[in-house]
Amino acid sequence: MSTTERLKGIAMFVGVANAGSFTAAAERLNLSNSAVSKGIARLEGRLGTRLFERTTRRLALTEAGASYYSVCTRVLADLEEAETELDAQRAEPSGNLRIDLPTSYGRLHVMPLILAFVEGYPNLRAHLSFTDRFVDLLEERIDLSVRIGGADAWPAALNHCCLGTERVTRCASPAYLEKRGRPQTIEDLAEHACVLYGKADGSSSPWFFADGAGKTQSRPIPGRIVVGNAEALVSAVMAGSGIAQFATWLVKEQLRNGELVEVLPDLATDGLPLYLAWPRSRETLPKVHRLIERLSAALTID
Repeated sequence: MSTTERLKGIAMFVGVANAGSFTAAAERLNLSNSAVSKGIARLEGRLGTRLFERTTRRLALTEAGASYYSVCTRVLADLEEAETELDAQRAEPSGNLRIDLPTSYGRLHVMPLILAFVEGYPNLRAHLSFTDRFVDLLEERIDLSVRIGGADAWPAALNHCCLGTERVTRCASPAYLEKRGRPQTIEDLAEHACVLYGKADGSSSPWFFADGAGKTQSRPIPGRIVVGNAEALVSAVMAGSGIAQFATWLVKEQLRNGELVEVLPDLATDGLPLYLAWPRSRETLPKVHRLIERLSAALTID
């Protein structure tokens, strides 16, 4: 079967599903009732499954039909968007733009850049999602993602660029250090209240320290409080609850204005790399290409 015939079958199937009957679909598609009925029968025969439940009163999608409908509507939407881009031959970004961001880094550092980017293009509609898991960009139809931490092997269908590496250190509030003193060694941390970052699986993140050879070592640290949100962790430490480990991008302002103080600064070390990632199939679209340029030029994690 040719690609043209396959697309005809998809368009007819979606038309029938949207219309709710062969008769209504035939009117919308400017075809006869018989042509639509035979077209759906041929499609069901080719797929080897029933797509519709037919009764005298109603036409409804089967479970397989509903699944196929979801895929077909995405295919047609992609075709429509591609044709719009080509027909308009616009140099400026337009259409829907889906972006996935890490929760705290995205809110603090990326969202202001995206808001300014969207403001400059009135025909652009942005959908931002925030999650700390690694989303499947292809499956979830994401145009561009910011990731902290990369993949061991990037899928061939994705492109990416590295924006640098975060720095990891420990911080406490001036009030806490005045009350409890400043630790001088890693071993001194055992005498302090340590506030840990809690993972979704119930465990807590280890702490990372630079050793004398310039390498990074990790150590489990006993904690008095475990907090499962990075910005809430900052709030807890600013309130004097103890010492916590942070990526410096998270506490840059607090360190600058003195609300937090670095502890054991000589043991600060590199953390995870920061990446932009996007589907190769979408990188030539103006909306994606321009945003990659904007973010790669503006984002830093010092």
